[in-house]
Amino acid sequence: MRVRAEADGGALGGGAPRVVWLTLGSPANSVSVQSAAQRLVAEHRPCHLVWNPVTGELAQLISVLRAGRALGAPDRLDWTPVRIHRRPENVNAEGRVCVQIGVLALPAEPFTNGPLIGVEAIMSWLDSWGVPRRWPGGQPGGWAEGGRAEGGWAEGGRAAAARAGVGSGAGTGVGTGAGTGVGGIGIGSGGAVGGAEGSRAAWARGGHFGASQVPGCAHAGPGAIDIHRLTGSGPHGRAIRTRELPTPFAAAALPIPA
Repeated sequence: MRVRAEADGGALGGGAPRVVWLTLGSPANSVSVQSAAQRLVAEHRPCHLVWNPVTGELAQLISVLRAGRALGAPDRLDWTPVRIHRRPENVNAEGRVCVQIGVLALPAEPFTNGPLIGVEAIMSWLDSWGVPRRWPGGQPGGWAEGGRAEGGWAEGGRAAAARAGVGSGAGTGVGTGAGTGVGGIGIGSGGAVGGAEGSRAAWARGGHFGASQVPGCAHAGPGAIDIHRLTGSGPHGRAIRTRELPTPFAAAALPIPA
């Protein structure tokens, strides 16, 4: 299904390819993919895809070769003008591709706990655009009361960043000096890399991210999703089987065009 947005986020700025998974704050059975997509288009905050993981319905709003406008905007459908945040346009446009997938789900109820119908088609499409099946920030944090993600990158992705050589150190202070960091990021006297620096370093590597892990954005979703189930491989590289698209949605959603 195509629901074309009149406006997108402009040209992409280049860099590592990535995908960001957002939850739209509405359960899969509460609104249709078409209605959700039309609302995002009307409010000039389109993502690239809107997906219902329970039914497999899928809509494309903008070309993958253009930037989206969902990062930094409210990650829910019950939008009102007073809630709008400043949109960090540079984050939306960073990467050779920066795919934004809006999932009909609640951040408090990880959508990977249910059926992921059509995920294999989405993953194959992302593979074709060179998005690596890795999560540089680790598993996104769980949802907390008040609408914010718990921990964010600083907790959920510290171990992943350490493995990638982002930086580490002992002690309690966080600084900006030369320090003893590993991998070229300076930290002060005996400090661990802060959330902002670590988030930006992980983001620069490309791959898969939860919206709550995007630098400069205050998204709550997607919650504590099972990243191994979503990207199709277990912690030891074992393939995880997912359900394929049912008819008639398969013909409408495959292949996903540019």
